[in-house]
Amino acid sequence: METILNYNTQIAGAQTAAVRHAADHLLRDMKKVFCETTSPGCQILLEEGKMEKECFCIAAEGNCIRVQASDELGLIYGMYEISRRFLGVHAFWFWNDQAFARREAVRIPDGYRLSSEPFRVKYRGWFVNDEVLIHTWKVNGEKDQPWEMVFESLLRCGGNMVIPGTDQNARKYASLASGMGLIITHHHAEPLGAEMFAREYPELTASYDLYPEKFHDLWRNALKRQENRKTIWNLGFRGQGDRPFWVEDARYQSDEARGKLMGDVIKKQYDMVKGMDAAAVCSTNLYGETMELYQKGCLQLPDDVIKIRADNGYGKMVSRRQGNENPRVCSLPEKKDEANGIYYHVSFYDLQAANHITMLPNTPEFVKRELSEVLERGGDDFWIINCSNVKPHVYYLDFIAQLWQRGDVDIEKHRKEYIEKYYGSDSSEQIADCLKEYPRYAAAYGKEEDEHAGEQFTNHVARILVTQYMKNRKERSEELLWATKGDTLEEQMQWYQGVCRRAASSCKEYLRKCTLVDAHLTGRTRELFRDTLLLQARIHYHCYQGASLLCESLAEGFQGDYQTAFYRAGKARKEYLTADSALREREHGKWYGFYENECLTDIKQTAWVLQGFMSYLRALGDGPHYYQWQREYLYSEKDRRVMLIMNMENHLRDEELFSLMEARLDE
Repeated sequence: METILNYNTQIAGAQTAAVRHAADHLLRDMKKVFCETTSPGCQILLEEGKMEKECFCIAAEGNCIRVQASDELGLIYGMYEISRRFLGVHAFWFWNDQAFARREAVRIPDGYRLSSEPFRVKYRGWFVNDEVLIHTWKVNGEKDQPWEMVFESLLRCGGNMVIPGTDQNARKYASLASGMGLIITHHHAEPLGAEMFAREYPELTASYDLYPEKFHDLWRNALKRQENRKTIWNLGFRGQGDRPFWVEDARYQSDEARGKLMGDVIKKQYDMVKGMDAAAVCSTNLYGETMELYQKGCLQLPDDVIKIRADNGYGKMVSRRQGNENPRVCSLPEKKDEANGIYYHVSFYDLQAANHITMLPNTPEFVKRELSEVLERGGDDFWIINCSNVKPHVYYLDFIAQLWQRGDVDIEKHRKEYIEKYYGSDSSEQIADCLKEYPRYAAAYGKEEDEHAGEQFTNHVARILVTQYMKNRKERSEELLWATKGDTLEEQMQWYQGVCRRAASSCKEYLRKCTLVDAHLTGRTRELFRDTLLLQARIHYHCYQGASLLCESLAEGFQGDYQTAFYRAGKARKEYLTADSALREREHGKWYGFYENECLTDIKQTAWVLQGFMSYLRALGDGPHYYQWQREYLYSEKDRRVMLIMNMENHLRDEELFSLMEARLDE
């Protein structure tokens, strides 16, 4: 006898709202995969069973599939496993536009049985951070649907915890995430998920010394608002933004004073949480300045609080760079007998060199090594992964999910399976090779193994150089001392030019490789390849080309050849506009508008800054009357020499003048 899954299969026994939500997804998947039929299907019966937390058992017998678990997450994972194993619906089906071939039914042999294993990491999930793309994007006219797809993918990856957005988004989407069965936790700058003091009391100085009770009220309100949700309460005290509190309160100048206030505040929050629920789980982030205070012994924490250490934004378990300071203090867990966790980035935003709309520029071998050492040192209580806007980062999110599930991953096998799942078996070897080679073409901006540049390097650094040139070209940019110690702005530019020229050449080769693969692809495989690897290759190449041309412009500007500098700046601007167009060209179907709010790296802003730079250079070289360059490129040689009237036409806009220059100089 066989158990038959088909269009008419029903689900019974769903009890909680979260379980019903997952059941609705499974029914949706069956409608998506199976053809309509009059034949009866089996019944999927959800039952309570005795097994480890979050584990499940799937058993087929007598045209019934029983899913047994001891808790709702076990049932949820069990249903998503049915969807994956029997229907072929994978964790990132939505984000990778997975194609489904309809069929009549799936037949499961009688007596089939599958039991899951406990997860290697206890609390595991994503931080939906810097979420500017999904913040404005709508699917089917709905703003909530992208967020539901984020949470569904997380559950399909075996996640059980989420920070559901930043600031107001976190409060807006917490109910949706909680209603789907996820544990809610909080941004390290928003302790207990409370409203920010500066927003609630905009007329007051955000000082705990001055207004302790007002802070306490904010925390009490947060506890009350979330009292019926599964929550891991994040404790801490930072400033009114993602920065230290002493930036706004100059009274705290010593490490001892800073650590004591932070420790006192955390203890107060801890007591408030435990007073509400003695079994509540608490955590705190040893991140940035907090890590340094803790390691110096200036910060005391309750013993049972999960201590969350962080990578530096580039995947290395050392403290992050703060402005120009980069102590690289080891952030790996230290004591196995403590509750330890990590905050890890596959996406990062630092206005310097990180990746936000492109993949992590370091290898999976590197990521595996770092996270394996975390596990070896006892960091298996809590993993929160910065997933940003998900779509550009699905490969590494899937990769890390393998580690939090099993504690290990075969890199080559995972890559092959990932490509075949989403791109198909045709040309899978060539696509897998492009994926493997991606981090090997990344530009190294420093000497450390993790110091490889994401797309912010070609945008933020470029804007810093241009802005400093226009403000005061005789002084170096203090903002770039993290990257280069050049004594002058020109020396900083020359260092940047060297990195970008090498990277432009490397990225050109990678883009050529991807373009050759693309030429042999068809259908959905080609569309997904163009949405992912080919798109990211185009972004990097055109941004590095733009940055290299910008450096040529600056070099001419330093020499006083403002006309050539103007022309080179225009060429650079075109490259950045091409990179931005590459993003927008990949908006199709449900993806229309996905990149519209790309405002953090903001490639289009780099082009806008260069447009202003062109005007500045034109003022230096052709102002104040603005007719010489126009005559040079608009008039014939004999007409240029006759100066009875300076110009017979309206003054050309910068873009019009650049087009004339380009037409002549590029012949």
